[in-house]
Order: sequence, then C-alpha cells, then structure tokens
Amino acid sequence: MVHRFTPDRYHNTIGAHTPALTIADGDTVVTTCVDAWGQDARGERVTRGPNPMTGPFFVQGAQPGDVLAVQLERITPNRAWGWVRTPLAFNTVEPDFARQLPEREQAIGKWTIDLAAGTATLQSPTTRLGKLALPLAPMIGCFGVAPGGGEAISTATSGSHGGNMDYNGFVAGVTVYFPVFVEGALFHIGDGHALQGDGEISGTGVEIAIEVQFTVRVLKHKAIGWPRGENADFIFAVGNARPLDQALQHATTEMARWLRDDYGLDAHETGILMGQAAKYDLGNFFDPAYTMVCKLPKRILPTRA
Repeated sequence: MVHRFTPDRYHNTIGAHTPALTIADGDTVVTTCVDAWGQDARGERVTRGPNPMTGPFFVQGAQPGDVLAVQLERITPNRAWGWVRTPLAFNTVEPDFARQLPEREQAIGKWTIDLAAGTATLQSPTTRLGKLALPLAPMIGCFGVAPGGGEAISTATSGSHGGNMDYNGFVAGVTVYFPVFVEGALFHIGDGHALQGDGEISGTGVEIAIEVQFTVRVLKHKAIGWPRGENADFIFAVGNARPLDQALQHATTEMARWLRDDYGLDAHETGILMGQAAKYDLGNFFDPAYTMVCKLPKRILPTRA
C-alpha cells in the first residue's frame, strides 16, 4: 500500500512518541519534511529546530530484536532555495585558526535549487566564487528509530538508533537497516540536504525542505548493533560516537559481524577482506557524536546466505 502522508506535527527528539501513522511491512510512504530550522516548502517556519522529524511511523510486526529496512526511493527538494552556514565549524580546524572564523549565527548563505538543471547555485553572500554551481545530490541528514529504555534522543546527535548522521551516502537508491528497540520501530525522518561535502564540516549541508518516498520491510529475528546500508555497489556499516576512533571501531565491528553472520566468513577471512578492501567515509564531524562509515564493494563479496 502507498500512503500519502501530510505531517501536522514534528519532533526534535527521536523517541517513543505517539505514532503519526501506522503502516505495514512492505508499505510505501510519500511525505514531506521541513528543513533543519523548521521551514516548509513555502519557506514558512512551522516548527522549531533543530532537525524537526516527520513521523514517527509505527511499522506493524516490528519488534525488539528485528531489523527495519528502509529503502529510500526518492528525495526531492520541494522549494527553489536552500540555506547554509558559511564558516567552517570551530571543531574542524586548529584552535588558533578557529578564533579567526566569523560568528556562525550571523553567517548565512543562500543557494537556489534548479531541479531541471540538477544544480544548486550560490546566490549570497557575494564572493569571488561567482555563481558557484554544484550538482544536486539530495540526501537525508537525520533519520532513525526510537531507542530503547524510554529514551528520547535529540535530533542534534546520533547513536545506534540512527539520528543526525549527516552521511552524504544516504541518497535515493540506498536501503538502510536499523536495529529495532521498541514495538513498531517508530521510524522518524527529516533534515534534507540538497548537497553536502564529507563530514558536514561547516555544520550544514544546503538545507532544504523535501518530499521523500520510502518503503519499509521488517526483517524478523535479525539483530544488528548499528545502522547498516547498501546501494548497487557497496554494503556499509555506520558507527556513531565521540571520539572519532570509537565511531570507527563501531563501524568496523559492525561490518565484521555482517561478514560473519550473513556471508559466513571466519575471523581470518574477514581480516583478509577488510584489511585490503575496506573503504571509510566520514559522515558527521560537527555534532556531539561523530559518524564513520565502513564499506566494502559488493563485487568482491561471497554469496550472501
């Protein structure tokens, strides 16, 4: 079944909130998300930030110990402009250099979005970069499932439930896997970016309101520790933590578990494969928890069990 859902409330935490919509295993949802400031497709601020979430969506049949698979099928900007903070984030540069950076709250840039041309173009401030135009690469910055233990975790950060990972690999065509901690999974989604460099090192992507389409599946009795994903070419595992080395350890361990449990590789085989073929992407390097992504090309993997 396809559900066309119009949100009328948003959440700034990911937690066991009252479901906005109940859906079934295999259902598709078409909905909208406001931007990180709570501005909608008309540019009106309809809720507060940071990163207001659409949902949560209660998925029938999802129970703790299962996995929720979310296939991102379409992510489309639904207005003609986006915004950014222009300076680099303080924590991404050396302390002495950070003192020279502009005040972030006052340093806002605007980009125009041209869906037909597939570009985002810098409009302000005026710079020597001129009309800088970059290819659109719409992505989801923040999404995930309700954590266990009654927690409600700020959409400014991330954890094993997902959250504000700001990984620019979360684009249309990717399937993302989340561990389920509560009945119904309670899936939240928001924080669209028209494009974003690795690490979100200015603290924003090009922040936009979006229309998004996704399909959910429940994988019964398949426990995982951290979010996972796959696209046509790679499988990848996500670790969210601070310091950065701990995020890398989570991502690496989750990939090793995946190879053991789904591909039948022993510790020697896993070490051989990952040691020579693993690639790492930097997700969020701005917010309280950092994000590291460990990925392997599908073409070298054995047949999945």
